[in-house]
Amino acid sequence: MWSRLLSRRVIGRTANCWRSLSTMQLKTSEFRSLFSDGLTELAEVFEKHQHELRIAGGAVRDLLSGKRPEDVDFATTATPEEMKDMFQKAGIRMINNKGEQHGTITARLHNESFEVTTLRVDFQTDGRHAKVKFTTDWQKDSERRDLTINSMFLGLDGMLYDYFKGYEDLQNHKVRFVGSADQRIQEDYLRILRYFRFYGRVALEPDSHEPETLVAIRENGRGLAGISGERIWVELKKMVVNNHGAHLMELVYSLELAQYIGLPPDGNVEEVKRVWQITKDHSPKPMTILAALFRRPEEVEKMDIRLKVSREEKTLALFLVKNRRELCKSKDEPDSLKPFTDFIIDSRELDTQSKVCELLKYQGEEKLLAELSRWSVPRFPISGHDLRRMGITSGKEIGTTLQKLRDIWKKSVYQMEKDELLSYVKL
Repeated sequence: MWSRLLSRRVIGRTANCWRSLSTMQLKTSEFRSLFSDGLTELAEVFEKHQHELRIAGGAVRDLLSGKRPEDVDFATTATPEEMKDMFQKAGIRMINNKGEQHGTITARLHNESFEVTTLRVDFQTDGRHAKVKFTTDWQKDSERRDLTINSMFLGLDGMLYDYFKGYEDLQNHKVRFVGSADQRIQEDYLRILRYFRFYGRVALEPDSHEPETLVAIRENGRGLAGISGERIWVELKKMVVNNHGAHLMELVYSLELAQYIGLPPDGNVEEVKRVWQITKDHSPKPMTILAALFRRPEEVEKMDIRLKVSREEKTLALFLVKNRRELCKSKDEPDSLKPFTDFIIDSRELDTQSKVCELLKYQGEEKLLAELSRWSVPRFPISGHDLRRMGITSGKEIGTTLQKLRDIWKKSVYQMEKDELLSYVKL
């Protein structure tokens, strides 16, 4: 994947760690595949005006891991005003420049959007937001990022610029904060959950955290109370379905974070561990795992007030809490899917089959899950119009008769057709 190490040199010392610059050149197909007509033209504009342009952050981490990144962010020495001037002169359209105060300009070339952000340093933070000033110092911008594996830059010639041993940590499956964990967390308390999320993506072992990192998380956990529920939910739902999701939820409780992020203080962690283990190979929805925490529907309501989850996510949690014990396979016919298909047939909600699939994941019913995933909801062949044509005019009687016929149809495993069912109608 890599050419040889080109150079490595110590260039300075911060208050908390030595900074060193590692450079090496990336020559992978994933990297080369990024070079569309749009990126090539963008690079030419920056080169013409003698401003540096590099790939930044998560995209570098993904490329170093042999993955083609879904999103690519760019960093530059050019200020927002300089970028706007460059793009206007080149006839490049700019869109959605809401992030300009933080240094981000979005250029649109060849039906592609490119977010380019000026190098910056945080000069004032409150644990949620930061006021920034622009810089041309790549090291300073790297120093303000959260984790070493997210602090690297990649030149468009494939040259890696790594100031905090991010590539070494990636190779060793280590997740560490840049410099002081305490300081990085206090700049933005959401970084606690980002640390957990990336730990699940990178670490091989469930419990190989640096002790000082966990101490910093515990001591700063109350700062999460000031973070919006929407931001917390974005991180939390990625975390629980990741590798080590059960271990990370256990940490949330042992480090006393649950109370600050909308989770029940006495959440059923053992149930989460059980459900995570049996669902992890079946692509569970995040709420399917989190539902294991809740002992009562009221706890779901409290969680929703704090995290503002979607209506679909909330109803799934309530469905699982209510039905995980009530809706089970038949004791007489343990391999029968019928109790679940009957439930779906009787439901008036369009997404009931999806919810029941999540319930079967929760219950560890792999065979029934596979069967239900292939099953299509049959159409009940009788309507009120059919009964009216037979002379039944009372709305109440029509409703009662339809229900009786539906019960007969279900007992036939949905096989009876219209004429046979109508023969049961007594006029």
